[in-house]
Amino acid sequence: MGLTNRAFRRILYGRAVVMNCWEFRKCGREPGGRLATQEGICPAAVFQAADGFLGGKNGGCACAFVTGTFCEEVLQGTYRDKSKDCWDCEFYRMLRREHGAAFSMPAFALHLLKRDKAAFRTFQEENNGSGE
Repeated sequence: MGLTNRAFRRILYGRAVVMNCWEFRKCGREPGGRLATQEGICPAAVFQAADGFLGGKNGGCACAFVTGTFCEEVLQGTYRDKSKDCWDCEFYRMLRREHGAAFSMPAFALHLLKRDKAAFRTFQEENNGSGE
């Protein structure tokens, strides 16, 4: 049985806050995390252009779209390379259930375009310039 949307949120100062992927997965690869020094920081945790996407910090709710993440202790490629692996991730499935079409490659690309045109261009080039 999967986790409910309530498990996807944590309570901070009396209000619900969206969890980021590193908090949900407890990987320790965020800045200051238990494995950050020895294993490296995951790009999703520091990808500032994605900040605010679906309420996450940096790429915290956009990990599927961030190139070079370290899911399952394996260096991942672009969204196009890793998307099939992401379908098996409980965090990914929760984002899909919670946000529907807002959790999509085109929605993420639009978020980047509004925030950081250089990051948008890089994302577009890495993923062959198509929208989904």
